[in-house]
Amino acid sequence: MNRAEFIEQYRTGIADLVDALAGITEEELDRPQPEGEWTARQIVHHLADGEAMAFTRLRRLVADDQPVIQGYDEPLFARRLHYDRPINTSLAVVAAVRASSLELMSVMTPEDWAKTGTHSEHPVYSVDLWLELYAAHAHDHADQIRRARARG
Repeated sequence: MNRAEFIEQYRTGIADLVDALAGITEEELDRPQPEGEWTARQIVHHLADGEAMAFTRLRRLVADDQPVIQGYDEPLFARRLHYDRPINTSLAVVAAVRASSLELMSVMTPEDWAKTGTHSEHPVYSVDLWLELYAAHAHDHADQIRRARARG
């Protein structure tokens, strides 16, 4: 895919997530999943935390010179950040940070797009790699929610 296609995939992620959650019940949000898989509720909170990280990472890549981006322990976040709470605020976070990042991308210069840093999991972490990684993130988890709901 090219950059424009990744941006479009990123843009449609929130709509796909909202679609996957349409009409979801509390029972479906908390339906136990096979070992090692998250419930729909946990997925929404993970997306909010992941998108908040993405929001900061993009800005660090563009604003800082050669930033060092640190990964984080996603299962630890899930355990310690009370992923059993209501999802509405986390959904709002995903929508807001994606909208803000899309706005930023729409005004970025070629120099901004060329910026790189390092990441604890990637020796070279570019803005384009950031976009490629996050473009499908919400879609992938929307599909995971659909599978979790179908296991009923």
